[in-house]
Amino acid sequence: MAEVAEFAAEPEASCDDLRSILSRVGEKWAPQVMGELDAAPRRFNELLRLVAPITPRMLTVTLRGLESDGLITRTVHPTVPPQVEYGLTRAGRKLFGILRTVASWTDENLPAVHSARAAYRAANG
Repeated sequence: MAEVAEFAAEPEASCDDLRSILSRVGEKWAPQVMGELDAAPRRFNELLRLVAPITPRMLTVTLRGLESDGLITRTVHPTVPPQVEYGLTRAGRKLFGILRTVASWTDENLPAVHSARAAYRAANG
């Protein structure tokens, strides 16, 4: 209940924070990138192959956004040429677990959602 009270204490700021996180994980490629990183840390080109047909530029933008939110880490290994590896942080793993739960809910409830939408359109023109 403390979380509910905290959320209600400053609803506008809390809603903005929530919208910010939902916006990040609602991006087209973020959940798929997080899913690949949940399996194991990956290098850029490996992610590029696994998350096809994402473009290199879009993968860079997605990785930077996830890194800026503290959901992934970027580790540069001192080799020649330098090797960069990405992995989920603890917070990223927790959030991805929640996304898996939402995906399961969607799988179970999507037919009912489609039916409700069709009934609503039929009733409301």
